[in-house]
Amino acid sequence: MTRLDLVTIVVDDYDPAIEFFVGILGFELTEDSPSLNNDGRPKRWVVVRPPGAETGLLLARADSDQQRLAVGNQVGGRVGFFLRVDDFDAIYDRMTVAGVEFVTQPRTEDYGKVVVFVDIAGNRWDLLGPG
Repeated sequence: MTRLDLVTIVVDDYDPAIEFFVGILGFELTEDSPSLNNDGRPKRWVVVRPPGAETGLLLARADSDQQRLAVGNQVGGRVGFFLRVDDFDAIYDRMTVAGVEFVTQPRTEDYGKVVVFVDIAGNRWDLLGPG
């Protein structure tokens, strides 16, 4: 094994998720291709990555009742994703203006600045930056 390539985030729909991750968070859309699910229904293979990152997110549209239950609850309500940025204040300000929901106030810890936000699907993320 050499690297973790993708992590799946189950979303309600592709285009709003792409807009959130690319338009608001500044990720790059690295793939958006037509595909088929296991029973032959059409889907899209949508991958976004932070600029320069090897690991990306596969944005997977929920296509069953079980998957719809996972939207926004992929890690049982815990913070499950961590986005490290170089300029915490600038990114935090940009996200605030864009209407991103923050569930805590920014604080400084031994490891730097941190604030918890919610993505378009309802998953909790830590935004992390230097102190």
